[in-house]
Parts: sequence; structure tokens; C-alpha cells
Amino acid sequence: MRTKAVKRKFGKGGRKCYRCGSSKGVIRKYRLFYCRRCFREVAQQIGFNKYS
Repeated sequence: MRTKAVKRKFGKGGRKCYRCGSSKGVIRKYRLFYCRRCFREVAQQIGFNKYS
């Protein structure tokens, strides 16, 4: 018998990418909450510069 699904508050399951909903590779620094793949696509738009 399965129990009711509970919204995660802690751990990797509690943090998802704002754009795609993935919980893998989420960047939390500066409270971004983008996965690394989405971050590469929107970094220029939100003000990050690539120096190397």
C-alpha cells in the first residue's frame, strides 16, 4: 500500500530548477535555483559574464 506523496522540504528532492523542473545539478548560489543546463542558456540574460 502506497502512502500519500509528501512535498519535500529538505534534500535534493526539495530543490528544483525554476525553468525545467529538474532536480539534478541545481545551482543554489545567489538563490538562482537553475539547473546547470538551463543556467548556461540564461546566464547572459540575467547578467553573468563569461571571462575565460
